[in-house]
Amino acid sequence: MNSHPKRSRRAVALRYDAEQDQAPRVVAKGRGYIAEQIIQAARAHDIPLVVDSEMSPLLEALELDAPIPPEFYLAIAEILAFVYRINDRDR
Repeated sequence: MNSHPKRSRRAVALRYDAEQDQAPRVVAKGRGYIAEQIIQAARAHDIPLVVDSEMSPLLEALELDAPIPPEFYLAIAEILAFVYRINDRDR
């Protein structure tokens, strides 16, 4: 018997438009069923998914439509650089 409760899946969606935003913003977040819906929507629209179990809870704590705080900039910049490399590779 497993004494640890099953961890529910988490998802946080960020949006960043360099022309409109000073920093990436949290546009969706959730656990369990909501997380699954966010992930399905991302896949349906060919939005890259990045798994980061350390960053997810930090981003999840932010309010919706909140810009990420400056102390997250470096970590998010690394994630965005990864996404941009994927996009360039797939073109």
